[in-house]
Amino acid sequence: MTRAAAPRRTSRARLTARRFARNRLALCGLALLVLLFLAAYAGPLLSPWDHRTHDFLNFLSGPSAEHWWGTTQSGLDLYALTLRGLQKSLVIGVLVGVLSTFLSAVAGAFAGYFGGWTDRVLTGCVDLLLVMPAFLTVAVLSPLVRGSGWPVFVVLLAAFSWMITGRVVRSVTLTLKEREYVKAARYMGVPAPVVIFRHILPNLSSLLIVEAVIQAGAAVIGESGLSYFGFGVQPPDVSLGTVIADNTNMAASYPWLFFFPAGCLVLIGVSLAFIGDGLRDALDPDAAGAQARAKRRTPRTAGGAATKGHR
Repeated sequence: MTRAAAPRRTSRARLTARRFARNRLALCGLALLVLLFLAAYAGPLLSPWDHRTHDFLNFLSGPSAEHWWGTTQSGLDLYALTLRGLQKSLVIGVLVGVLSTFLSAVAGAFAGYFGGWTDRVLTGCVDLLLVMPAFLTVAVLSPLVRGSGWPVFVVLLAAFSWMITGRVVRSVTLTLKEREYVKAARYMGVPAPVVIFRHILPNLSSLLIVEAVIQAGAAVIGESGLSYFGFGVQPPDVSLGTVIADNTNMAASYPWLFFFPAGCLVLIGVSLAFIGDGLRDALDPDAAGAQARAKRRTPRTAGGAATKGHR
């Protein structure tokens, strides 16, 4: 009788990737996001027009072989202008998602781990920021930093979008700090920041990854809204919000001026929403979506393996 070979253990990253790959909507969202990045950075190379070049022979012309998405009132090529704005909106969304998630992870973990006055101060800051309307606050503060460039705008957006996730991280940290491995590290004299970044935050990776994707989508919508009202990205920089704002008044008569940039904005939101749902199901095996898509396999019994190997 031969001995059955022990099954190989699958790493967590590979198992998560398999669960994510079973979600067709998540794969469509990922493919769509990749296509948007390729279009934003490789698409302008296919057009002879620059986003700052005026065609004084074509004002408000419709889509044609010369101008694929038409031109604006000032003769700018809408294809090049929209892709330039798509670049800025994608970069802002990614940076705000990463920065706000980092702030929520650090503030929530430190508040939950240390407790005492550290918890009271950080929780008080969170409560203060939560009662302040983020959209209006950023709109009021943005003129004060006008001329500093869009990176300062990224900091403003991130500073008012981390609080809810920070509260969740704090609550989970209160439970994790009572685990045996965390107590063992503390008794061995491991510094508190090392315990937080090595033992607590890695156990929150699934939550933080999903929140980063959600925050990125919210940041793109928030940036476009602020830019639409003139409080976001300022000229000569361009974003989808500024492109939509500059052409809204003529959208009824010249619909391509609105549909193309607004369509790109919708595609970003849809792709990030699909990716966020897929990551949530893939990282949480108890989620209903993951259980519904999981393939049930019949395990091989030891008796069957023994019978097959028995002479």
